[in-house]
Amino acid sequence: MTFPHLRQDFAASVVVFLVALPLCVGVAVASGVPAELGLVTGIVGGLVTGAMRGSSLQVSGPAAGLTVLVFEAVREYGLPVLGVVVLASGLLQLLMGALKLGRWFRAISVSVVEGMLAGIGLVLIAGQLYSMAGLKAPASGLDKITGLPGALADAVRSTEALTSLGLGAGTVVVLVLWPRLPRRVRAVPAALGAVALATLAVSVFGLPVARVEVHGLLESVQPPPLGTFGELGRVGVLGTILAFTLIASAESLFSAAAVDRLHDGPRTRYDQELMAQGAGNTVCGLLGALPMTAVIVRSSANVRAGARTKASRVLHGVWLLLFAALLPAALGVIPLPALAGVLVHAGWRLIPLREIASLWREHRGEALVLVVTAVSIVAVSMFEGVLIGMALAVGKTAWEASQVRLDVIDKGAGPVQVYLSGNATFLRLPKILDSLEALPQDRPVELDLSGLHHLDHACRTALETWSERHSAAGVEPVKITPGH
Repeated sequence: MTFPHLRQDFAASVVVFLVALPLCVGVAVASGVPAELGLVTGIVGGLVTGAMRGSSLQVSGPAAGLTVLVFEAVREYGLPVLGVVVLASGLLQLLMGALKLGRWFRAISVSVVEGMLAGIGLVLIAGQLYSMAGLKAPASGLDKITGLPGALADAVRSTEALTSLGLGAGTVVVLVLWPRLPRRVRAVPAALGAVALATLAVSVFGLPVARVEVHGLLESVQPPPLGTFGELGRVGVLGTILAFTLIASAESLFSAAAVDRLHDGPRTRYDQELMAQGAGNTVCGLLGALPMTAVIVRSSANVRAGARTKASRVLHGVWLLLFAALLPAALGVIPLPALAGVLVHAGWRLIPLREIASLWREHRGEALVLVVTAVSIVAVSMFEGVLIGMALAVGKTAWEASQVRLDVIDKGAGPVQVYLSGNATFLRLPKILDSLEALPQDRPVELDLSGLHHLDHACRTALETWSERHSAAGVEPVKITPGH
């Protein structure tokens, strides 16, 4: 077997490893699980999903987009049940891929997906601001946001909290300014550079801030006990599985479409990519690790670093495995406020501010779907927020598709002629009936439906009822010309 692009893939794999390392650890800590489990998911994303067919240059691992949902699941059901949830989600993804449902995820409204990411971003930012100050965040998304002024007041009164908050804020500033630094400096990934500088500052100045707790790789990997599979009978757990599956699959396949635009190589095969994600999540579930998705930050870094084949993402998994096996103690020097700062920055990038402004100018209905989805996620929960957004998107599409025109021709004598054209559905029924009931009661009516492309059952029944009532008024029966 030959590897004609091994040099380019090897170099790209090192870059992706350096990008993935702080994000794997940060996502795990923010999710309320041992830091090592984030590395396990990154390793599986490289060695299992990375070796499979689908998208050749897309990189998978723990994602900021699932942090909020994982944290809620761990808090509600416990860490052992998380493995069951991830395992079930992986098997469901495998099934959907085998049934060739991957392409259908492209039919999900972009506004719903962007609203989902915006809602996740808002909750992630709010929760990590507490972590930056070394404080415990409230449980719900709404409480996280409304409690921020009080948390800031508490932090100002504590020297340790203020120091921790300053370190986290400094990390965010470094991340924002990193793209403006000289090219040689920018060769180091921004998240790694920011965390390294924060770690150095803590070490040099002896800052009293919390650090990552080290549990050990083997100690952290805990396959779900058989007893936890009984939790699959709970409605809440089943809802969480559906939410994991929907969000992870949509995020991965939307990421694949974005990555395809970055390179000229082979295009993504969506059903196979969905099966690759499912295989990875199945393994992660068996190991009790975090769920995975394809991650656009790591994927775009992979493309920009010159990767040519999937060897780069497999090698990045090898480097994560070697780090976790040989240097686990290195995690213990990383300050938690710095990881919180990385995730605040990641959460901000999840909020599509430019897209919202563009949609508001051109498609206000889509902008409304995006904003309602985001607000629902913050105010209620992840799963219900996504369902509300999808229902609103379907309702908006149905309303726009139900364009019906009603023309009345009244020559003053003889029958009144009424022409209906377009799509007559229950959504437009009030408009149709108002117009028909406003017709003169003492005149015969000719109702022409031949211009209708669609007439649903509700409209048909309502038109027949109106026709009987009008005819009962003592005039000639309504003459109806049926549609196609």
